[in-house]
Amino acid sequence: MTTTPRRVSRREQQRQGGTGAKVTIRTTLIAYAFMLPFLALLVLYHTWPVFFGTYLAFTKYNIISPPQWVGLENFQTLLKDEQFWSGLRNSLKYILVVPVIQILSILLALLVNRPLKGIGFFRTAYYVPVVTSFAVVGLIWTWMYQQGGPVNAVLMTLGLMNEDRSLLNNPATALTAVMFVTLWKGVGYYMVLYLAGLQSIAPELEEAAMIDGATRMQVFWNITLPGLRPTILVCSLLSTISAIKVFEEIYVMTQGGPAGSTYSALFFTYSRAFVDFQYGLAAAAGLIIAVISIIFGLINFKLTRGGKTDA
Repeated sequence: MTTTPRRVSRREQQRQGGTGAKVTIRTTLIAYAFMLPFLALLVLYHTWPVFFGTYLAFTKYNIISPPQWVGLENFQTLLKDEQFWSGLRNSLKYILVVPVIQILSILLALLVNRPLKGIGFFRTAYYVPVVTSFAVVGLIWTWMYQQGGPVNAVLMTLGLMNEDRSLLNNPATALTAVMFVTLWKGVGYYMVLYLAGLQSIAPELEEAAMIDGATRMQVFWNITLPGLRPTILVCSLLSTISAIKVFEEIYVMTQGGPAGSTYSALFFTYSRAFVDFQYGLAAAAGLIIAVISIIFGLINFKLTRGGKTDA
């Protein structure tokens, strides 16, 4: 016995459609209500400071008197400020850390991505520096770099240093020494990201390639590395921006010295804002740093093809 479906009148269809629309609107409003506290904090502590900081870049402001509009005067001052250019050069030199830390992180991720006994201990050990306060890290490495310290002893034993002298007090070696600390502290963080990327690659692809006669190196270049491209994009972006905005290492270990050899662009911004109280000039320097970070971010997108894996 067959039954014919009940014919629904147009009025009933409209009533059902109206009810569905009301439910959808209600659900949307509830969702936004849950997001409202976070959105309020986002606007208060992120969006508003960005716009206000951009406005301050075109003003003269010392926190006591109201901001006074000066147009491009702050940027003209920065163009003539040799200390700013010196800091910017050092920040750009710091980008040399990026390829080194990415290569080491990938190698470490490949090393710990093995089902070996006790491998969890090594994963934790590599990650410990990441969660260690930079105040502690800075004090430890400052001691290790000092005259008569363990780093000098190793370098002199290997014949890489002729004079026992603090690496942080030598303008020729201070920036490299600080860069190594950044490398040591950050490699574990990117290792974890690459480890997650490796474990997201289907093992069947590598197994099929090995069955077809591919070597481990061929598997890495043609399957593993393309599969890691989204992770490489994220890690490269994060490390590039961190390198351009380097501050904590400089503040804790050298204060920009000796002779300005470790003076970074962000340290210049900090000094102008919280030492000289030239907030307009500091905001202009911060805006330039932000633009440079965006440019290098676009370069990373180009080099990694937007993080897209090969089809």
